[in-house]
This record gives sequence, C-alpha cells and structure tokens, in this order.
Amino acid sequence: MRTDIEIAQSASLEPIAAVAARLGIREEELELYGPHKAKVSFDLWERVKDRPDGKLVLVTAITPTPAGEGKTTTSVGLAQGLAAVGKKACVALREPSLGPVFGVKGGAAGGGRSQVVPMEDINLHFTGDLHAVSAAHNLLAALLDNSLHQGNELGIDPRRVALKRVMDMNDRTLRHIVAGLGGKADGVPREDGFDITVASEVMAILCLSTGISDLKARLAAIIVAYRPDGSPVTAGDLGAQGAMAMLLKDALKPNLVQTLEHVPAFIHGGPFANIAHGCNSLMATRYGLKLADYLVTEAGFAADLGAEKFLDIKCRLGGLHPDAAVLVATVRALKMHGGLPKERLGEENPEALEKGMPNLEKHVENLQKFGLPVVVAVNAFPTDTPRELAFVEEACARLGAPVSLCEGWAKGGAGAADLAKVVVEACGKPNGYKPLYEAELSPKEKILRIAREIYGAEGVQYTERAEGDLKTIHALGMDHLLVCMAKTQASLSDDPNKKGRPQGFTLTVREVRLSAGAGFLVPVTGSIMTMPGLPKRPAALSIDVDDRGRVTGLF
Repeated sequence: MRTDIEIAQSASLEPIAAVAARLGIREEELELYGPHKAKVSFDLWERVKDRPDGKLVLVTAITPTPAGEGKTTTSVGLAQGLAAVGKKACVALREPSLGPVFGVKGGAAGGGRSQVVPMEDINLHFTGDLHAVSAAHNLLAALLDNSLHQGNELGIDPRRVALKRVMDMNDRTLRHIVAGLGGKADGVPREDGFDITVASEVMAILCLSTGISDLKARLAAIIVAYRPDGSPVTAGDLGAQGAMAMLLKDALKPNLVQTLEHVPAFIHGGPFANIAHGCNSLMATRYGLKLADYLVTEAGFAADLGAEKFLDIKCRLGGLHPDAAVLVATVRALKMHGGLPKERLGEENPEALEKGMPNLEKHVENLQKFGLPVVVAVNAFPTDTPRELAFVEEACARLGAPVSLCEGWAKGGAGAADLAKVVVEACGKPNGYKPLYEAELSPKEKILRIAREIYGAEGVQYTERAEGDLKTIHALGMDHLLVCMAKTQASLSDDPNKKGRPQGFTLTVREVRLSAGAGFLVPVTGSIMTMPGLPKRPAALSIDVDDRGRVTGLF
C-alpha cells in the first residue's frame, strides 16, 4: 500500500491558473508561487464582493483519539464528492504548523485519494505565511524590549509584560526563560517565554482581518504590557502596527492550490483550535463563498473546540451563516472512547462501540444547539463491520442526524459522492443558526454557558490568577469581548484522561489572556500549553530528503 506522500508525489497536477479558472478567477488576479501555488489578489475581492454567497458547510469531528478520525481527509473528499455530483465546489483549510509536522501528528493535507497538493510544500514552508506571522510578532516583541532599554518612555512595568515571543516549532525548553542577561548593552533582564506561532494573537488577527486597514487597526490594539497603575500599553503605543502590517501584507492574501482531483482549495491561516480559534482565514472563506456554489471548510479538533469557535467567533465577527455541519467519526475511534485498547480496534466489539457512542451523541447535540442541520460522516476503515456501521446509523437516526459512509481516503470523490448528496439535501433544510451566547454577557457567564452546554460541566472554578485577570479585563472595559477557550482536545472536559462523555466535572480556569486585537478573551483551562513539546520519538526522525530533493517520511 502506498503512503500518502507517495500518492501525492505520483499525482498529475494542473497549472494553478487552470484550477483558478474553474472558479472564474482571472490570471491577472493571481500571484504565482511556481506552477502549482498562487495567492489571490485583493482586486479579485473588489470584483466579486457583491455576489450572493454559496452554501457554507462546516466539517468537524468527535473527540480525537490515537485511532484517528480523518477530518481533513473527509473535508477534501467531500469537496471532491460535491464536484463529482456536478456541483461547483471548493474547500478552505488551515495551513499546517511545522510543530505538529515534526512532532506527533505529521502532515495535515488530508490522506489517500483525498489530499491537497503539492503536499510537501503545503506541509512545510508553503508561501511563507507562518514565517511572516512569526516575524511580525517577534518584531513587536523586539520593539517592546527596545522601548524598555531606551529609557522606558511608556512607563512599562517589566514585571507585567503580556507578550511572549513565538516560533513555529515545538520546544518546551522555551516556555519559560529569562531574557536580557549579559550586561547593560544586552537589554533589560526580565522573565520571558515562547508560544508556538499558531497561538500568536497576530495569527488570530491575520485570520479575522478583512483587509490592510482592518489588519493595522487590530494589530495596534494588541496589549503588550501594563504600567504600574494597571493601564495597558499597546502595539499602537509602540508605533509597531505599520511595520507589522508590512511584514504581513502578502500573508494576508489567501493561498490557492488544488486537490488530487483538481478541485480548487484555499489554504490560509493556521491557528490551533485547542489554544486559538482554529479556523482558516475569514478572507479565504469569503472568497470561496463568492466563487463557488458550495464551500467546505474545516474547524480544528472536535466540535467542542473548533466548531464552537467557528460558530461563536468567526461566523459572528465575519457575518457568516453556515448551512450545515458534518460531524466526522470512525468506528475505531468510537470503540476507543468505549475503552477498547488501540491494538484491539480491528476486532468487532459492539459493547465497546455502544459505550463510546455517547461522545458522538454529545457532539451532535452540541451542533444542533446552534440550529444547524447535522450530517454524520463515518470515515470508512477496512475493519468496520456491517453490524457496527448499522449500530452507528441507528443511533444517529434517533438524534435526527443522517449518516453517510465516506470512502474518500480510498476512492477520492467517488467515495464521497453519497456524502455529498446527503450534505446537499441538508443544506436545503430550514436553518436556524444562532451563536450559543450573547456578546453582552459577562466573561464568567459566557465561560459557564460554554462549559455547561458544550462540555457538559457542572460548573467552573477560577484560580486566584484567573480572578485577577478578569478584574483587569473588567477595569479595561472589555467584558464584551467574545470567548476563545483554550482546552485539551483529548476530552470534552479539561482532563485529557476523561474519554467518552464525561459528566459531573468542574472546569478549572487557571488564567484569562486578553486578545484585544483579535476581539476575544482566552480562558486557559486545565494543563493546556501554548508551547507544545516533542514526543519521545518525534516525527522529524522519520523525515528525510534525497539528493534530488525528493521528500520522504512526511506522512
């Protein structure tokens, strides 16, 4: 059996101009990065912005397990399936971060016959967007420290610097550091640290901005530190927004590539859903809606994370109205939620499947709370039995969610054609989409609403630090901001060891970060980290390149 990268490397790619033409994009509206990658210009938006939107389909999943769910594969397969049944479709995904690529997960461009290509480029440096985010963020950090060094005219309290540095790699050693050592010429000594680039507020801002002016205004609002009296110091106070926007001007333009079946694919922005809002850029989504009849987009991790943030943050800030949600599950993952160990997932086990089904049921219920039609896509594995598949279908029928077996990994668009038909039907149903909470609620009320309604918690407790953070936010008059929860992806709760559908637990918020430029608060729960570490055997140890530049071991 060929690996994903072998399938991708053997594919015949069309010139990106030909792919763009399927969406009615003109050659002069493309900025080429070689024959198979391009950015789309802002001029395109001016030409299409008044068109009616196509249908917006959100793809999400059950709680992740080591068994794998295949959300990106299903997203790509569904877009190809829609094309196979005669619909004008495209897909919008996030850009992979180098951290997971070289860590545990590996690549993030789909799999089998449902991939976006050129796969190696997408998984590695691509068009340089993530590096631009790192550069813009770290320029801000450098300007902050330079202000301290050059006399501190802004009156910054070095003990209350809110901005860490970033890098697009997993490196636990950099979570907590001391900077400025060495002497007077080397800066002001202070505690510092690094987050991964995709957790940067600059990344969130890039993905929520609607143009250069909006980008600059959001960048200027970033709070970088506080004065001794508690008043904030912003990037605008440092005069940083212009230079930051300059570094990001090309990164703001969506990237266009193709699937293995030449369906247009926008891949742009890369925030994680466990520590950020987990959605591709608003601009890419808007382009797709204006250019295609069906836009398939994916939100990171499970429906309690990426989908909740897509529906409560991105849709609200971007004025989007989704038409349907697709919940991806596998029989293998459900059995794992039911307590079956990974080495036994290939065996038929109705008891484990039944015990694991409450996880899927909870996610269906959560999506329905937003007023959306929900379709369950069972990502097919060869070990699935008719009895197990029938069980899943019957359980979902009781919830009012149709089920489709998706074979996109093995068969590409043909294997997702049935799913495409079910999704088209769902998009035609009455739609009562609405966010889960009102923006006018207090931060604690918003957090409690999410914790109870989405996670299933009984309540929320706050550490002393979190309480102090909320007092600062209140004093700054920013209680109205939306909420972007930082929580483990491995459980509906804040404890990664609680599988299935946990009940009777209390969510712990240990700090609340303020992302004023992005427009949300980030309550950090449990033991979630904004700078991941590498596993005992990182994926990097299996990746190589030969003398001709051919990559191996990427996925």
